[in-house]
Amino acid sequence: MTGLDALMDAAWPPVEREESGGWVLRAAAGVTQRANSVWPREPGPDSGDQLALLRAARLWYRNRRLPLIFQVFEDPRVERLSALLDAEGFTRQSETLVLVRDGATDSPDDAGEVEISAGPSAEWLRLWWGVDGRGDDSELAVARGILEGCPSLYALVRDDGGQPAAVGRLALPGGAGARGGLYCMATRPDVRRRGYAARILRALLRAGDARALAGYWLLVTVANAGARELYAREGFRPAGRYLYRQERPRRHLTGC
Repeated sequence: MTGLDALMDAAWPPVEREESGGWVLRAAAGVTQRANSVWPREPGPDSGDQLALLRAARLWYRNRRLPLIFQVFEDPRVERLSALLDAEGFTRQSETLVLVRDGATDSPDDAGEVEISAGPSAEWLRLWWGVDGRGDDSELAVARGILEGCPSLYALVRDDGGQPAAVGRLALPGGAGARGGLYCMATRPDVRRRGYAARILRALLRAGDARALAGYWLLVTVANAGARELYAREGFRPAGRYLYRQERPRRHLTGC
């Protein structure tokens, strides 16, 4: 995981970002947990300092009318912070694996007519948002800004009728010689298990190899067994994991 957390942060940039005591506060109008969470890049060894940072983060997100969420990586350095979040009643959500593989490895050239572009087309956005999105056109506009905040390649494959069947994104935050991140892997529900996702993945890997990337990472929830099987077949292996810790809403007692 050395350096991957920083690449992951750059691959999914928020609209607002502020650093405080080694913590990175990120906000993007509530669009995606990742862009609206605290990344404790340097958790801090002292629980007193962490409590002060927690109070400041709580105010920062409250001023934006957003819940306080932490993206917490599996790391011995965060044990004290995790204990603090437990004591403060933060929930645990969306346990996610970080998978990696090297670059310049053979993969079958069976992508067919996969379309690769430097920006997300309207068709690409419509399919991805229809599968993974939460919200209306205003939220989609924020999501598009997040995507375009990092140089990336976008892949789209069509079904036999010419309609978009699956999409994916390869983020390039470090340029040539660095790792690229695979995001937004989405397949239309009615054409799943027909190999479209594998074609997208392989096309993006070849495009990354052509740019001399050193390797790749991707993120998959622990609960998504089907996707994990696909990525394992393509040579991805676990490198770490993280989960989100969200503050429970505080109850306000009213009445006589």
